[in-house]
Amino acid sequence: MAILNVNPTRMELRGLKNRLATAVRGHKLLKDKSDETIRQFMSYIRENKRLREELENEVTLSLRSFLLASAVNSPEVIEEAVAIPSRSVRLKCGTKNIMSVCAPSIEIEEGEQTDLYPYSFATVSGELDESLKHLSELLVKLVRLAEIEKTCNMLADEIEKNRRRVNALEYVMIPELEETIKYIKMKLDENERGNTIRLMKIKDILKK
Repeated sequence: MAILNVNPTRMELRGLKNRLATAVRGHKLLKDKSDETIRQFMSYIRENKRLREELENEVTLSLRSFLLASAVNSPEVIEEAVAIPSRSVRLKCGTKNIMSVCAPSIEIEEGEQTDLYPYSFATVSGELDESLKHLSELLVKLVRLAEIEKTCNMLADEIEKNRRRVNALEYVMIPELEETIKYIKMKLDENERGNTIRLMKIKDILKK
């Protein structure tokens, strides 16, 4: 391991010891933060998996009903039936702090709601009713899934950044500081021994 380019003095030694103590403390804090971020990430991943599986099943049912409705009714009839929205929502977007990550926070505020089936039942088959019923129930889950997936991506990026910082401290900075401190101590000991030998020689000369 390479050592830092410093002068082997006691002042440098004291400064390097302070830097080493700070680096060790920072490494521990970053390691703890990384562990907690991973725990939060796994929790969101499980929730993401559960929501995605639910949505895939419900979307499959909705599309199946819609395909049946498309086979029974003409495109013009279906387009006219779904032209008027049955509900409106407003999304309130913000952020929340998860281990220093500004993750998205989305709240759904229900707006004005009309009849779920804004068309005449005499002109449209029941398959379209079933499809619209399923789709109307998916909105909240879709927004929640989008929020969780974005949070997972941001947490994954933060975990990778923390991992690089922890590795840089653990495998580069801390070993370099330790080696440099060891080198300075060795040089100071050599200087101390050299000074002692010189003093002993001077003492012998003075005695003679």
